[in-house]
Amino acid sequence: MEQSRWKVKRRRIMSEDQNKNTVDDTNKNNEYEDICYICRRPESVAGKMIHIQQGICICNDCMQKTFDTMNTGGFNMGDIMNMNMGKMPNISMINLADLQGGIPQSQKIKKKKPKEKKEEAVLDIHSIPAPHKIKASLDEYVVGQEHAKKVMSVAVYNHYKRVMSDDQDGVEIEKSNMLMIGPTGSGKTYLVKTLARLLDVPLAITDATSLTEAGYIGDDIESVVSKLLAAADNDVERAEHGIIFIDEIDKIAKKRNTNQRDVSGESVQQGMLKLLEGAEIEAPVGASSKNAMVPMTTVDTKNILFICGGAFPELEEIIKERLNKEASIGFRADLKDKYDDDENLLMKVTVEDVRKFGMIPEFLGRLPVLFSLEALTEDMLVKILQEPKNAIIKQYQKLLAMDEVDLVFDEGALRAIAKKAQEKKVGARALRAIIEEFMLDIMYEIPKDDNIGRVTITEDYVEKKGGPLIEMRGLAAIPEHTEG
Repeated sequence: MEQSRWKVKRRRIMSEDQNKNTVDDTNKNNEYEDICYICRRPESVAGKMIHIQQGICICNDCMQKTFDTMNTGGFNMGDIMNMNMGKMPNISMINLADLQGGIPQSQKIKKKKPKEKKEEAVLDIHSIPAPHKIKASLDEYVVGQEHAKKVMSVAVYNHYKRVMSDDQDGVEIEKSNMLMIGPTGSGKTYLVKTLARLLDVPLAITDATSLTEAGYIGDDIESVVSKLLAAADNDVERAEHGIIFIDEIDKIAKKRNTNQRDVSGESVQQGMLKLLEGAEIEAPVGASSKNAMVPMTTVDTKNILFICGGAFPELEEIIKERLNKEASIGFRADLKDKYDDDENLLMKVTVEDVRKFGMIPEFLGRLPVLFSLEALTEDMLVKILQEPKNAIIKQYQKLLAMDEVDLVFDEGALRAIAKKAQEKKVGARALRAIIEEFMLDIMYEIPKDDNIGRVTITEDYVEKKGGPLIEMRGLAAIPEHTEG
């Protein structure tokens, strides 16, 4: 008797769980639009769908075209009903079992909220930090670059104020799209990532080198919006308030002295104009290029903040030429080699310099905020090693702390690492590789001995002239000798 009661109870619980999962799945599916399996148009474009199987929908247009084709083709409906396919050349019936998967999740589009809910702003003036607060948060993660952080903080603050403003008084605020110039490894991408995390908005990072004019091999211009849409979980409204960072923008400069069609240079700049100025575009969902099997959705780029970045390697020569020309005029003419050793020559950049580099005036006109990042000095690299919240040294200290071992870097070691990084001329990116090289043996050997309490990284160890200082628990430091 008790056993039968338990079985009934178990069946009831299982049934409830099943119903709950079904409800959850239904609610989840209700968040997304139905998409026609044939033409890949969403319900908002194609209209009401006909559900032929769970997860499989066909729009009225595609269904009508199918019937029209069958009627005009002279097919006998009796043959179709009797499945006599031999009398119907080039026609094969769809096996519904093959369509079991339906539309992939990555290609589904979230439904737009009803109008009463849509009126509620995604962002409000109180939720956006003031410029000084934005900069203070950036200071926790990014060392130096005071000017760049200040410019970005003000531009971002003004951008989201523009998003929330109305133009009923006839005053329309222009977009604060940015163009940042800086040497490799100076922190361009890192600044943008930190900014997006701080504001809690979707971020898409793309590389301009992969972009080509529509119709050529490579990613279409619209693919950058597709990446943002994916970052926003295919929520169009959220994506329309996001940030797009286009790196290596200097690689789409106009090609000099060429008679060939410039499909990855000036043509890409021309194609990007409509994005930067705020046009509505058709973007593929869940893919980087348009094709017949990819659903499309309309995205308004009016409130998307575009940040472009690049190293612009030959720009320094253009700036130097201009400054020398200005300095050579008059009685108090400066020496021509005055700017040869200026590491921060990029800080003196103007729009005209960037135009001479190969960026078209229309493109630059849609990036009104132009600023440069400083080249990283030895002192800055030392600070990058230890000051930010997620500094590289702090990461390794945390790893060794899990083995109950203290990790210490003396001042000489930090200087030696910074010098090595400067020699590589790739900015802060070199720091990780240098530390990883000499930390390998330590990370391998330390877990072997439970008595080790502290490891001190010395200058000699970094320079491969000696070993680290090993302190056993309760004993004095013992220098570990290495070969070479």
